[in-house]
Amino acid sequence: MKPKISVPTVTAKYACNGSSTKENGMGMRVMQERAYQKRGEQYLLIKSPPASGKSRALMFIALDKLGNQGLRKALIVVPEKTIGASFNDEQLTKYGFWADWTVVPKWNLCNAPGGDNGGKVDAVKSFLESTDRVLVCTHATFRFAVDKFGIEAFDNCLIAIDEFHHVSANPDNKLGSHLGQFMARDKVHVIAMTGSYFRGDAEAVLSPQDEARFETITYTYYEQLNGYQYLKQLDMGYYFYTGSYSDEILNVLNPAEKTILHIPNVNSRESTKDKIKEVEHILGELGTWQGTDEKTGFHLVKCADGRVLRIADLVDDDAKRAKVLASLRDPTQKDNRDHVDMIIALGMAKEGFDWIWCEHALTVGYRSSLTEIIQIIGRATRDAKGKERARFTNLIAEPDASEEAVADAINDTLKAISASLLMEQVLAPRFNFTPKNPNSQPLEGFDYGECGYDPSKANIGFNKETGQFQIEIKGLTEPQSKEAKRVCQEDLNEVIASFVQDKTALERGLFDSEMVPEELTQIRMGKIVRDRYPELTEEDQEAVRQHAIAALNLTQQAKSYLTVNDNTVEYQANTALIDGIRKFAMDVRELEIDLIDRINPFGEAYAILAKTMDEERLKQVANAIAGRKASISIEEARELAKRAKKFKDERGRLPSLTAQDPWEKRMAEGIAVLQRHTASKKND
Repeated sequence: MKPKISVPTVTAKYACNGSSTKENGMGMRVMQERAYQKRGEQYLLIKSPPASGKSRALMFIALDKLGNQGLRKALIVVPEKTIGASFNDEQLTKYGFWADWTVVPKWNLCNAPGGDNGGKVDAVKSFLESTDRVLVCTHATFRFAVDKFGIEAFDNCLIAIDEFHHVSANPDNKLGSHLGQFMARDKVHVIAMTGSYFRGDAEAVLSPQDEARFETITYTYYEQLNGYQYLKQLDMGYYFYTGSYSDEILNVLNPAEKTILHIPNVNSRESTKDKIKEVEHILGELGTWQGTDEKTGFHLVKCADGRVLRIADLVDDDAKRAKVLASLRDPTQKDNRDHVDMIIALGMAKEGFDWIWCEHALTVGYRSSLTEIIQIIGRATRDAKGKERARFTNLIAEPDASEEAVADAINDTLKAISASLLMEQVLAPRFNFTPKNPNSQPLEGFDYGECGYDPSKANIGFNKETGQFQIEIKGLTEPQSKEAKRVCQEDLNEVIASFVQDKTALERGLFDSEMVPEELTQIRMGKIVRDRYPELTEEDQEAVRQHAIAALNLTQQAKSYLTVNDNTVEYQANTALIDGIRKFAMDVRELEIDLIDRINPFGEAYAILAKTMDEERLKQVANAIAGRKASISIEEARELAKRAKKFKDERGRLPSLTAQDPWEKRMAEGIAVLQRHTASKKND
């Protein structure tokens, strides 16, 4: 029998100091108070993890805008009807606030029967003409209403967009197009909220000029998880299987854990194409079916140890699903850990779904986007009494080396690696990079290790209270403009998300033995930054590039310096990441940007695959990718030529085609391609 293949898990551990769940005198938690302090801004972007209280934060701010800032209406728009329940009535005065949040039942259109168009769109018009103040509807209903009544109908209103990553700056994105029109007219207030400010298709959420008008409130995963009362550990990993996933499901599915299991889309290669039989097979693997609970519609399955599992099936879309959904949403059961043991879903129970007891988010096959994976992970990161550990597992069909298109067969694996790389970044404390110079000084509140701050070298400090790193790097370019500084402080994870979703970069970083790291860190990352922030100067674009690649590569290098036990890399009690970076810095003697640029960002990911994949399979994938490797494009040649000019300025000569250093040779090849291109144009 073939041995099971399990990719090592990254384990993040946290201090659990309870700070993120403490409330102030008005009933606001830390993130909500931070957002409320900015309530006077016309355009607010709240970037905060699942379960951090974004819905409640919106209520506080919206009530102030309606009661104290002169706005006439508040429209809350959510991506799907189930999320509308997050904005039900709340007695905020009970916790010390000056007003309660109420929504007249007929204006919560997420609860109304029927589709998103038709009568619900007319209801939006009726609401705008009424004396009531708050409406909740879906993104789709709002889009139809704007199309029908025009943006002028919403003047002097607050528009709050939940799960803001559904918006895109692409002209084909209707909600994004409407938002651009609203901002051009400038007669509404906008609050945008999301736990993942990036899209699975790597499109920009907002245009640079619109994004610059938003005041950003950032509350990190690190702050959220470190400040919990109960949840101390979050594990992430993937598991390769062969044959049918339903035959191997119990290798990763622990019936004793509260689990959300997402089975694969029927169009994916993991699917058997019969979703109903897949669920039946899983139920059979778990134990003996005892029937369904008449009240809730949950399946009752008796395990071998005698326990009876209560399983909610959201895959079967017949009339029974409505009863199951209603049971899951029952507010009287929210704090009842024994209400349900497992939820099996396909397209549901993702963003906005709140089941605090979930300990394991198990997903079969790669989902439709990186954003979706991040949202699914968020289902397990709720804090709940007695829940000390949560985990996410991606169950992936092992690539078959006998397939002709072996490189395409590994596509899901590449995407899973992207999600893992990004989550490692998202879960880490915030990086603040500064250039090392003779005037550098230690920052108050930062711990610089056993020897303290050393003026003669680049230092690494950590502030436990704020969860921030301060890292000095020689040769680092500082951002000059206000926007570039904002990007370096707020948007590095979004830049990294675009980079790890770049299929060319990922394939070459993992499988091209001839790849020069600077091609990824300087050329590919440079292009991503230029495309994302075209309005920045070249110097500011370079500053953003350097900050983003430093954050990604230092996280990866720190991981390689951590203790590995049973194929598990552990971030212990929230200090191991800083320890790993310090160990790396000690080995290289000095942190320099040129050194960081010479590190392959995907080297650690390859090391994981090398432990888990057959050597011959890895070789075949590498050969397939090398076989279709593209020559240097004109755009890449121009960027290489720019880097070559910098090389000449520093060394007094141009790069050589016969150089031993692969990066110097690659810059020379770029010059040669550009020269041939220029010559051919002259001859035309």
